[in-house]
Parts: sequence; structure tokens; C-alpha cells
Amino acid sequence: MYRRRERLNKMTHGMTLEDIYGATIERIKVQGGDKSRLGMGALMWICHAKFSLSAKELCHALAIELGSTDFNSGNIPSIMTLLGCCQGLITVDKEKSTIRLIHFTLREYLSTHPDIFNRPHSAIAEICLTYLNCQQVKALSVPPRRDTRDLMDNEPFLVYCSQYWGVHATKGLSDRAISLALQLFREYDDHISVLLIATLYWGYAGLPQGGSRFNGLHYASQFGIVEIVTILIRLGWYDLNERDYSGSTALELAAYEGHGEVVEVLLGREEVSPDEPDASGNTPLSFAAWRGNEEVVKILLGREEVNPDKPGNRGRTPLSLAAGIGREEVVKILLGRMEVSPDKPDDGGRTPLSWAAGDGREEVVKILLRREEVNPDKPDNRGRTPLSWAAFGGEEEVVKILLVREEVNPDAPDSGGQTPLIWAASSGRQGVVELLEYRKAVTHSAT
Repeated sequence: MYRRRERLNKMTHGMTLEDIYGATIERIKVQGGDKSRLGMGALMWICHAKFSLSAKELCHALAIELGSTDFNSGNIPSIMTLLGCCQGLITVDKEKSTIRLIHFTLREYLSTHPDIFNRPHSAIAEICLTYLNCQQVKALSVPPRRDTRDLMDNEPFLVYCSQYWGVHATKGLSDRAISLALQLFREYDDHISVLLIATLYWGYAGLPQGGSRFNGLHYASQFGIVEIVTILIRLGWYDLNERDYSGSTALELAAYEGHGEVVEVLLGREEVSPDEPDASGNTPLSFAAWRGNEEVVKILLGREEVNPDKPGNRGRTPLSLAAGIGREEVVKILLGRMEVSPDKPDDGGRTPLSWAAGDGREEVVKILLRREEVNPDKPDNRGRTPLSWAAFGGEEEVVKILLVREEVNPDAPDSGGQTPLIWAASSGRQGVVELLEYRKAVTHSAT
């Protein structure tokens, strides 16, 4: 052991960490054959995967042969083989049961030398799609009661491929990946991966046994793969307004995720309605506003058919949604439209200011209060004012802003007789209690 360490010290003497990493990667490459392929493949996956892969997932990924319609389990390397092929650059994280790089500086080295891997995201997308198109995977059916534990044990790479090939395709899309994606979408209705997409966004319960489906256009729109969206529209495989199992159209999915190019492509078709609400009354603009997707908001507002102040089933407008979640830039964009009422109450009587105040959206509160039309003390249907909601939530900065306004009554009771002070005290908001008591003391001394 001592002699081995001494030899290693001599070999690395005078070398920087970058030199050592570079030399080790060269040793991996010159191994040749499967050793080189496995070593470089493992580094590529660990460096570019969406999340840390388990040993099983990584070994299955490295067993896939591009262009093959069958998955050969005999190609799955052992973890010991993999560790040897990587020349000590990877290790098993026993606590998390994942494979990781030996040190964070190696990730920094790989990220600053992008030429080490040839189009990694394209390669990963192709590998995932090859796997999903394998006969063994296509033969899988939805498990009874959607219990996927046994399925995941037998097919550990299935979840990653199903849920994330689109992420890699958006970062690097090859002709082969496009061809493989179209092959997958031809049989997508009954494909097991649709269930696993549902688990990512809506949980197992999100996938119904019949009725609406999640098709290839939905997938490509949700992940923003504009090239595939364009091809699918040209092929005419789908009704462009078809709703998926969550009730969303391709346009709504693209708007929600903020994929402006896909939104523009879809809006280029006459049959696509830019202002069609879903079952909850939410329009593509509502989704984009709520998510803070400024580019998509601007695109949609450029269409005459789009009502920028259209309320959903509960009366919440795009402005109300954006204000409540703190989307400052979207709020500014919407307020720039004459049709948008900055003080419009929803079905519960809450205004955009009420939602912003209750959720502590300080900057949005300031933006709204600059508008003369906005009543800073407007009560909702239960008599609760923006100050009442801010006090209950312990939003001290918002409370300070509202208390400066002369129109705001700090002692205004709601329909149940609860004042902002009572709401703050009952929810344990000591800081707000002190602010309100100080305001009360100042008011009394002034009178």
C-alpha cells in the first residue's frame, strides 16, 4: 500500500487538479471497446441527467443499444465493472443509493470542458426513446390498481425515460430522436410511459381509465419541443384542441410551461382558440399569468380574441392570479391594458390587492396602490379588507404599506366582528400586533 501511494504521488507531483482529471479521462478513452464506452457513458449520464441516478438506473441506461428494438439484459454491466471502467472518477453514494462523481470539482471540470461529450442531451434523448420503443417496454401494461412497485423493480430505467426524455430533447434534438419520438407517439395511447408522465404532474389518480388521453402533441407542447410540435401539426394526427386527462389543451400546456415558440406555432392554426377556457374557466392567458410567463402573456395579448380581464369559474382574472402569486412583471403588463380593471373583485369579493396583501406580495401591493382606481380598504364578501388578510398572514411589510394610507381603517371589523388586530393575535403574529397597537396609540394621541 505504501509503495502504491508513493508511485501515485510521483505520477501526480506538480500536476494541477485539472491536469489529473484530464489525464484520467484520457486513460478512460484509451481503454477502448466496451470499457471506454461504459466509462465515458457513465460520466455523461452522471453529469447531464436530470437527477442523480441509482446504480440500477445507470447500469440499465448503459445497456441500451441505439437502433435496437429489443432490450438485451445481458448487456447490463455490474456496478463493479462500471467503477473500474471510470478509473476512480465515480463512486456509490451508499446513503442515497445513487452514483455520483468522486468530487464536486470534477463536475466543474466537466462543465467547463463541454467538448468531452458529443451532444450529450441528444444522446440521452435517443437512448431514452430507444428504450421506450423496445418491444419489452411496449408490451408492458398498466399495473392493477396502478401499483408500480414491481414494475419499477423490473424496469428501473422506465420512470426516467418516460418523464425526462423531453427535457433532454429541448436541449439537443437530433433527427434520430425526432424519428424515435414519432415512432413512440404512433402507439402512445396504450404506452406505459403515459402513466408515468401522469405521476410526475398529477399523481397516479390523474390518469383516467378511459376518455381523454395524453397524446404526442400534449407531450411535445408541455416540454416545448417546437420541432416535433410543428411536424405533428403537419401530419394531422391529432385534434389540436383535444384535452388531455387533466383537461388541458396543447396550447394551455405550452402557455403554462412558458414555451413561447410552441404557443406561436399553435396560434398559427385557425382552429386553435387562444381564449378557450378549461373546465375551471382558466384560459391560456390565465395559466401564463399565474406562472409568470411574460413572453407568453405578451404573445396572447397580441391576439384580438383574447380578453385580458376574463374571469375564471371563481371570478379570478389573470391579474388576480398574477397578483396573488407575486408575478410583478406580468402585473405591470396586464395593467397596461385599458380593458383590465385593477380593482375587480372575484366571486368572493377579493380584489387583486386583497390577494397580493394576504400572500405578502409587497412589490405587487405597491404597484396596485399606484392606481387611483384601487381601493386600499375594500372589503370582500365577508367584510375582510386587504389589511385583515395581511394581518392574519403576518405580512409585516405589507401591513406597514397599508397603514400609511389614510383610507385604511386599521380597526375595521369584518362580518364576524373580527378586526385586523384580532386576526393577527389569533394567528400568533406578534410583529403585526405591535404595528397595529402602535398605530392605534398614535391615532388616540393625535385625537
